[in-house]
Amino acid sequence: MLNSRLDLLTDYPFDRLRDLLDGTAPPPGVAPLALSIGEPQHTPPAMIAEAVAANAHLWNKYPPPPGTPGLRAAIVGWLRRRFGLDALALDPDRHVVPVAGTREALYMIATLAVDPEAAGPRPVVLMPNPGYHVYAGSGFMSGAEVRFLDTGPDTGFLPDLDAIPEADLARAALFYLCSPANPQGTVADRAYLRRAVELARRFDFLLAMDECYADIYTGEAPISALNVCQDLGGDLDNVAVFHSLSKRSSAPGLRSGFVAGCPKVMAKLKLLRSYGGATIPMPIMAASEALWNDDAHAAENRALYAEKFDLAARILQGRHGAYRPGGGFFLWLDVGDGEAAAKRLWTEAALRVLPGAYLARADGAGNNPGAPYIRVALVYDPATTEDALHRLARTL
Repeated sequence: MLNSRLDLLTDYPFDRLRDLLDGTAPPPGVAPLALSIGEPQHTPPAMIAEAVAANAHLWNKYPPPPGTPGLRAAIVGWLRRRFGLDALALDPDRHVVPVAGTREALYMIATLAVDPEAAGPRPVVLMPNPGYHVYAGSGFMSGAEVRFLDTGPDTGFLPDLDAIPEADLARAALFYLCSPANPQGTVADRAYLRRAVELARRFDFLLAMDECYADIYTGEAPISALNVCQDLGGDLDNVAVFHSLSKRSSAPGLRSGFVAGCPKVMAKLKLLRSYGGATIPMPIMAASEALWNDDAHAAENRALYAEKFDLAARILQGRHGAYRPGGGFFLWLDVGDGEAAAKRLWTEAALRVLPGAYLARADGAGNNPGAPYIRVALVYDPATTEDALHRLARTL
């Protein structure tokens, strides 16, 4: 009665965390803090409420699945400003698809890219390990064979592209990459992204670039796979990039993002979403348009995260392998045993953090590259974050 592929899915990471901590309690008199989930707690920009209120008369309208022309134009404008893509001929109607948050689109892209009925060997989906759990879920449910590419300090926390067997590349239908990486914050440089795009085109698979943390950085601004497309002459074939307002604008509840890239892929994504995708309501599209058109709030948001990474550097002083990530808002700390550390931080310091093992898959021998780590989300205001970091440092 049920799809047997569901048995390939592990429990949702935050369900596993609840199971881990069930039956335990934080110390009395200490305010619990959730550093386990990447849910920004900064005050959302006022323009969201203003735009929603100004467009409240549109709640009784079915929204257009491809988004409004104004929203698509705002997205293209942001891509050009943010990544310097003036030489790339981005068409708002052919190259951009607004989506109801990127999780849905990241999941759907495997349904689009993987053909389980294709003649020949079973298709392969490649993905980083650790990585966002949706990649694995979509890969398994698409009917593909999933290849987990372990990442660690020895690979710069990005998959080693030269270590992927050519046989897997030849069978690949889809390759998920994330830059800045979740959970480690590593940023792929231009040479790395160029190599990834060239492999996608040589072996004819889709490169799905999750760039949702690209507007949160403390040093050099991360580039996009679209920069490489521009470098290579402007062809967008075999590339799709994913962006969201959840992190950039501290608005995860807005559920608004977009996919941009290969026009053939975008056309099929529009078709697929017309069958199973949630459409962004018109007032939310108006708010999204305002946010993509404004860079000042993103800069203010970025400055708050920079302040918190300054605090982490001062308080942790490099302990547990602490480093300043190139992007994103996570600490990826080597504590030896992530589950044991998570229990201790909850029962002794009232801090919920996510064991790194819950973001990764073990190999046949039971080796899980995330097992020694915890992921700590610096999502609160600086004062609360400073308190949390002191608690963490004292406990560990």
